Amino acid sequence: MLAVTGGMILTMAGRVIEKGTLLVDNGKIHKVEDGIVTPQDAEIIDVAGKVVMPGMIDAHSHLGIVEEIYREEGDDCNESTDPVTPHLRAIDAINPADLGFRDALAGGVTTVVTGPGSANIIGGEMAALKTHGTVVDDMIVRFPAGLKAALGENPKRSYGREKKAPATRMASAAILREALVRGQEYIKKASTDTAGQVKVFEKDLKMEALARVLKREVPLRVHAHRADDIMTAVRIAREFQVDLVIEHCTEGHIVAGKLAELGIPAIIGPVITNRAKVEMQGLALHTARVLSEAGVRFAIMTDHPVVPIQYLAFSAAMTVRGGLTADAALRAVTIDAAKILRLERRLGSLEPGKDADFVVMDRHPFDMFCRVEQVFINGVKVYSST
Repeated sequence: MLAVTGGMILTMAGRVIEKGTLLVDNGKIHKVEDGIVTPQDAEIIDVAGKVVMPGMIDAHSHLGIVEEIYREEGDDCNESTDPVTPHLRAIDAINPADLGFRDALAGGVTTVVTGPGSANIIGGEMAALKTHGTVVDDMIVRFPAGLKAALGENPKRSYGREKKAPATRMASAAILREALVRGQEYIKKASTDTAGQVKVFEKDLKMEALARVLKREVPLRVHAHRADDIMTAVRIAREFQVDLVIEHCTEGHIVAGKLAELGIPAIIGPVITNRAKVEMQGLALHTARVLSEAGVRFAIMTDHPVVPIQYLAFSAAMTVRGGLTADAALRAVTIDAAKILRLERRLGSLEPGKDADFVVMDRHPFDMFCRVEQVFINGVKVYSST
């Protein structure tokens, strides 16, 4: 057993313990206690004067797929040869040796979602994984974690300039609808007959991925910056009755009421970036506050390498400058991110039974001088600043 004693514990489960003890057993959180508790058989780690919190979650990135240092050699983000590639799997592109994983740990990020970029209307299946390991299969927390899709400028630019579809927003929406209709027909074809016997048919990996969305096993995660693109994603999701997550949601403040009404979550960001293209003209620090006030559940992303993953906490802190409460901002990179990813039973807060993924810092994570001193994943120390 491991006993982490004497620190301020931000449980993200509704309470802050000013001086407490985190007990870890077999890679899981055993107890979170008030005061200093030192079981006789435990390894004691004294963190008096420090802050202990759950490992942070970056819910949207391209970590391990767009590698640090490398350009073409390590860039596996976009398969820009076909606008519909749902059968691509992020797990096949992730390099655990990417230096970005070290940066993630140094920034207190213990779980990340990574996946294809936004050149394609449907880019492929995303993966949620821990940020420490040498074999990606052993790092996976959930795969697939969603099917990446994209609307707006990126697919238009990628294919329109080659005189291919989509060259307009109308074509982008139509191509997404066509793919989902084909998925529906595939599900009908694959269903059991009246005698209860499985029909024999040729499997189609593209359709298998779409079927997971249509059966609501995984969400459709749609890249959409502009308010009109956001609402196109909402329209299509309602037509096909699929679960939707809006990625980026730059102009989410304009349609926050509608997202709240329909219970659609968002993963917002990157926050600390410039208006790199026209569809990001609505970039504003107050988006998170407006979404929160409307009742929209959201997480905050870095979109690494757009913003380096070690700046996730800083990204969340900047939303506080935009009027969001500090607690809501911290939730957006811990428990609320876990809920959007359907991983709240394992991650996002320090509660008994959850994975022992936690971070020890010298001060509150939103303090610009904060330094991550120790990081634990599954109860094992995987990073130390000394």
